[in-house]
Amino acid sequence: MELSESVQRGLQTLADPTIFDLKTFTVFIEVAFRSLLSAHSDHSILDQPELKLIEQVCLKQCHVAVTSCILEGVKLNADKSTVSSCLEDNRFESERVEVFYSLFQKHKGDLETLLSSIGSGPPHVNDVSWRLEYRIKNGHVHKVNEPSYLISLNVENGDMGRSLEDVQFNCTMEQLQDLMGKMKDAAKSLEKATQF
Repeated sequence: MELSESVQRGLQTLADPTIFDLKTFTVFIEVAFRSLLSAHSDHSILDQPELKLIEQVCLKQCHVAVTSCILEGVKLNADKSTVSSCLEDNRFESERVEVFYSLFQKHKGDLETLLSSIGSGPPHVNDVSWRLEYRIKNGHVHKVNEPSYLISLNVENGDMGRSLEDVQFNCTMEQLQDLMGKMKDAAKSLEKATQF
């Protein structure tokens, strides 16, 4: 598993027995898993009596690190050897690796379900319709004499059971030309990305 330097530093702090003895480490890991699975943040690491003696900044850094590691492991469907080698690379003793991995196995199914419920991408456009409007006067009876375009994008959100909706916006000729230029650039970038 590839983890950022800040995540690795947080894991190394968590592995330090002078900061987290085995009891506080176990409590910390249990709370980290519960915080990922809970819809409410009633499982705060800062509220645990066993963790009161540890500096709050340290707790927060370690919490971010361990939850990042957990989610990365679930995302990659990591097995025991992958998780163990990652934790051992970050100075975890074998006893701590066992505590972590047993909780990882216990909650892995629930975390997979949670991750799969998160959308994988933005909605995509199925259809576009537009209408040209010509404004002669504004609400203050001043002459405007400018064209305006009402654009309606019919989008499909595949993550939410194929729901369809319309996204509507109004733009001037310059804004429409700018939008078209950006869309062409994006299409070219996607074409280049798919060629590799």
